[in-house]
Amino acid sequence: MTSVALRSRAWKLLELVTTPLLPSDYLDLVSPLRAGADLRGRIEAIHPETGDAATVVIKPGRGWRGHVAGQYIRVGIDVDGVRLWRAYSVTSPTSRADGRITITVKAIPDGKVSNHLVRKARPGTVIHLDQATGEFVLPKTRPAKVLFLTAGSGITPAMGMLRDTRLADVVMIHSAPRKQDVIFRNDLHDLVADKALRLLELHTDTDGMLDVARLQDLVPDWAERETWACGPAGLLDAAEEHWARHGVSERLHTERFRPSVVVAGDGGEVTFGKTGKTVEADGATPLLDVGEGAGVLMPSGCRMGICFGCVTPLKSGAVRDLRTGEITEAENGVLVQTCVSAAAGPCELER
Repeated sequence: MTSVALRSRAWKLLELVTTPLLPSDYLDLVSPLRAGADLRGRIEAIHPETGDAATVVIKPGRGWRGHVAGQYIRVGIDVDGVRLWRAYSVTSPTSRADGRITITVKAIPDGKVSNHLVRKARPGTVIHLDQATGEFVLPKTRPAKVLFLTAGSGITPAMGMLRDTRLADVVMIHSAPRKQDVIFRNDLHDLVADKALRLLELHTDTDGMLDVARLQDLVPDWAERETWACGPAGLLDAAEEHWARHGVSERLHTERFRPSVVVAGDGGEVTFGKTGKTVEADGATPLLDVGEGAGVLMPSGCRMGICFGCVTPLKSGAVRDLRTGEITEAENGVLVQTCVSAAAGPCELER
């Protein structure tokens, strides 16, 4: 009997012994980062950055294919018995010698995953990962002049780029409420001391919100620079309008952590057909949040309407796209993005 046949027979015997689980299920317990397993990572350290932000050091499994600076990954972690997925920018350089990657997480009010990672997660925790994705990256031919326009946790993808590539002429305008709220503040000032960055740090509690119209005073050559902007929707909306008004929209690259939301309808009863749960929802809460709040296991991804990891069949009724106000009615099992859709009257999802 050949060795291949022997291995096949041994595996079948193992399947009989381990039923209803598979041998691979036990291998996952013993060696979760092994080649061939679903992509996972192990948290190795958590370093505080500010009072509500921390950098999480992760050892990815053998299936990890690497990332491009500026990209994000989806992280799946069990919180109170429910696996939840969120998207976070990779903040480590692509060439990190030990093969580890980092994400930097800011705890947001009522954020189940962000608060868990910042305040409760511990080294040794095994998490689920998706491969890196995203187009918010530097081009292969580096621009002669770069501007990063960031606020709050919007600094994370920019920091990934700064750590990965030394740029010839780069300016960053970064806003945070107070000095102690600036994520990576020491790293940024080290880059300034090394003449690798010109930093304009604004503290909104004392300086007020950034007025994009002031760019000419802050960075006189802003229109000549390739600009990467990431932060709250209000900042990005103002930037897109400003760049368009000056005819240089092609030089502005934006990444939104959360979709800009328009006022939706009156909502209605949302029924989750497979689980039999029905809950009342308003017209501004994403169906993904409605389902999770009702204890329904909802597929999710970036939660920004980008990755389509949350798509679910709409069985009846109608939903409204929170970004555009467009109404989608149930027809032939049409798929809707639950992270950017709200109830526009009674509706049923196949969950």
